[in-house]
Amino acid sequence: MNKKKVAAIAIVLATCLKRKKKTRSKWMKEWLKKRNQYSHECLLRELKVSEPADFKNFLRMNYTTFSELLKMVTPEIEKMNTTMRDAIPASQRVSITLRYLATGNSFQDLKFTSAISPQSIGEIVMETCVAIIYKLKDFIKIPETEEEWKAVARGFENQWNFPNCLGAVDGKHVFIKQPPHSGSYYYNYKKFFSIVLLAVVNSNYEFLMVDAGINGRISDGGVLSATAFSRALSDNKLKIPEPTVLENSDKTLPFVFKGNNAFALTKNFMKPYAQTGLTAEQRIFNYRLSRARCIVENTFGILVSVFGVFQRPNALSPEKARIITLACCYLHNYLRRKQSNTYIDKTTFDIEDQESGKIIQGAWRVTAPTTLLQTSHCHNVGSTTSLLVSSEFSLLINCFLSASGYFSLYFCNNSSYCSFFLILLLYSLLFVCHKAGKEW
Repeated sequence: MNKKKVAAIAIVLATCLKRKKKTRSKWMKEWLKKRNQYSHECLLRELKVSEPADFKNFLRMNYTTFSELLKMVTPEIEKMNTTMRDAIPASQRVSITLRYLATGNSFQDLKFTSAISPQSIGEIVMETCVAIIYKLKDFIKIPETEEEWKAVARGFENQWNFPNCLGAVDGKHVFIKQPPHSGSYYYNYKKFFSIVLLAVVNSNYEFLMVDAGINGRISDGGVLSATAFSRALSDNKLKIPEPTVLENSDKTLPFVFKGNNAFALTKNFMKPYAQTGLTAEQRIFNYRLSRARCIVENTFGILVSVFGVFQRPNALSPEKARIITLACCYLHNYLRRKQSNTYIDKTTFDIEDQESGKIIQGAWRVTAPTTLLQTSHCHNVGSTTSLLVSSEFSLLINCFLSASGYFSLYFCNNSSYCSFFLILLLYSLLFVCHKAGKEW
């Protein structure tokens, strides 16, 4: 071995010896090892005994309903203890998932209430949501016989005076953060990124069919045409009853689904007349149709107000957001049937004043963020658009006042600059007022 090789080896060895030994990262944080001490399970045990109302508020369901759900999904999510550590129990897996759906808080935030690492919470939430969808699959089901369809139609006729109606159809944009490298694929006409939830709803504010996951750029009509439900409807495979003669009438009309102008008019799909040149009869028809169709908007509103995960942008991938959305829909129907008296009350959704004929807005329109809800098309119902314009108008006024003060201070030594910017801001404010006046 020559001297050069010996020198090279010596240099390499010296370099290795000089390198400091890296400290090994912790396998688990010390406080996370004390999960039984710091977990929210201790709080839930106390709430179950002393404050049942707070227990329901924490998980969006009472203890009895929670126990039934836990019993159903436990076989799908239960893990075995190992010699290294005890597994996270099924009860805590379900409760942390329900808390995430109820609040939409980040996994990092939920770490401090559950004493579970955010990585584990992410896996737990997705596994539990899949289990919920699987175990509650019978709670969202399209009617399979003509008699079941007729029962749905009777509900709409009794509550909304709209005969032969098989369901109200609409879509809702579920707010998500822009997925990496997706460009404008998920960017919708409302100017945020979303996936679309399409649903058919009965007269009892329950989902008959849900489909989620299509990118927000697609219109409601395009989303509907891409579903298996639409294909079955086109191929006459839904076992829809034959047209019947209306009560107290000699007219024979088909059974129909109803939607807004975003959908195509077909034999079994009804939408309102265009808003120009309407006759008195056509206006009455539009009123009845939109009045009955608002039930799907109310259902979406209830869903958003109960499950806070819809009230902020979902940072997960579109596929995971789809699973979470479907899980909330199944839970909505589950709670609607199991807690029919306490899940929602009459003030939650829109109701009609029988004397004046006006629609009294439901509580969900006040509590749910308007930016995440569909624009309302209901007759005599305050438009969500006007609320959005109003909030935007207030924001611009605040910006104007702040900017005026800023420029006044910054350019106080030069009155000409100050006057110029104040005049510019004043003209901008007048333009916004003019535009807002047209919107209102």
